[in-house]
Amino acid sequence: MTDTTTPLIELRGITKRFGGVTALNDVSLSILPGEIHCLAGENGSGKSTIIKVISGVYHPDAGEILIDGKPAGTLDPVKSTAAGIQVIYQDFSLFPTLSVAENLTLNSFLREGAAIVDRARGRRMAAEVLERLGVTLPLDAAVETLPTSGRQLVAIARAVLADARLIIMDEPTTALTGREVERLFRITRDLQAHGIAVLFVSHKMREMLDLSERLTVFRNGRKVAEGPIADFDEAAITRAMTGRDLEATRFDTPPRTADAPRIEFRNVSVPGELNDISLSIWPGEVVGVSGLIGSGRTELALTAFGMKPGFSGQILLDGQPVNPRSVDQAIRAGIAYVPEDRLSEGLFLPRSISDNSIAASIGRFVSGPWLDRRAAAQATRDMFDRMAIAAPSPAVPVATLSGGNQQRVVIGRWLMTGAKVLILNGPTVGVDVGSKATIHAIIHRMAREEGLAVLMISDDVPELVANCGRVVTMQHGAITGELQGAALTEDALNDSIRLNPGVTA
Repeated sequence: MTDTTTPLIELRGITKRFGGVTALNDVSLSILPGEIHCLAGENGSGKSTIIKVISGVYHPDAGEILIDGKPAGTLDPVKSTAAGIQVIYQDFSLFPTLSVAENLTLNSFLREGAAIVDRARGRRMAAEVLERLGVTLPLDAAVETLPTSGRQLVAIARAVLADARLIIMDEPTTALTGREVERLFRITRDLQAHGIAVLFVSHKMREMLDLSERLTVFRNGRKVAEGPIADFDEAAITRAMTGRDLEATRFDTPPRTADAPRIEFRNVSVPGELNDISLSIWPGEVVGVSGLIGSGRTELALTAFGMKPGFSGQILLDGQPVNPRSVDQAIRAGIAYVPEDRLSEGLFLPRSISDNSIAASIGRFVSGPWLDRRAAAQATRDMFDRMAIAAPSPAVPVATLSGGNQQRVVIGRWLMTGAKVLILNGPTVGVDVGSKATIHAIIHRMAREEGLAVLMISDDVPELVANCGRVVTMQHGAITGELQGAALTEDALNDSIRLNPGVTA
């Protein structure tokens, strides 16, 4: 019988320094066999560092690690894995060109020291572990062809196949739809039923409250709160994570004073993607779009941004047809688009904040073959202050910033173009609660002061309800409903999405 009173892993007084920076300061943490334990904290709080200490990637400068109540000595990745500890990082660490079955079983064959891979046995092993998890995946499909949720399932199944006793999930719901999150939670509880502990690392408070049994909160490298999940609510978690109270704000929609909508879609269609879309957004207004992957929400954004040149119908700005057929036309018309994946689509990570900031408006600073560096630097400094970016200077690489500050750079870049319309696809994906509140406030200030029209696409229902005067729902490329005013509640929006479930990828 499994001893559920002795921690599977226990960290006592862990301190970790990088040069003059203390990433972890006298941190203690224990995880019991078969428990679902949530680790919360803002970006930079020490969550990633503690994961790497547990997995043996980092060696602490002080403190002790015990496994099953016995001192573990100096952990390295091999010893950590042998103890049954598996980490599922946000990139999943899979081989994209190998099949599902190969990704699942390769490590098993390597541990066995097999000289020849028994493919038939590998397929049986893969099929058995997927059946155990209650999921179906094509065994012969290359992992790179799977959606994010499918790749995540492969990573979880691989950990189970490696006889995991503790699975650490690092921000596992960042790119998942609501339905996919529900499936992940079901699988997580099934892992628990089989005696596998889960350390669920997140900054999404509702997920913490729904899933975990115990919660630990880090702030600035210290443990600041810990206890049964029943001892917490959203306000208490927010206070522990940020050190201050963040009031739940619902932003007001300004009155309409313009003669025409800032942007208007009239009967816009894209073969196989959009079907007769009509939608208007007025100056200063924030309108939300909700719907699962495949519903057409991203296709609507890309059409407005000139990336679907074959569309029919009309797109108007301030009452005048613009009908952008290229990205350049859209930018010149005053339409800006912040993509959902800022890391692969929105930023030049090795480059500085300055270089990233002027990328979309560089024409303003170029005369002949020359770049007016003084004007570009001044514009960047203005944006830097306007977006409240926390960094030593605009010269630092954007890769060194937290997720929230990176997102502010992307949004600020587009505001530097003088945009009239800002399309935000997942505006706070991977952003902690403090930065999320700041980004929302900035968006509304710009909308109110500059007459910006904002189209906000999000899976985060509370985010849509708090920020949007209206939210439209989409399914199969068509608008299926609209909620506004007092009718726009979280329950009503969730019900609308369920009634119009769209297509999950």
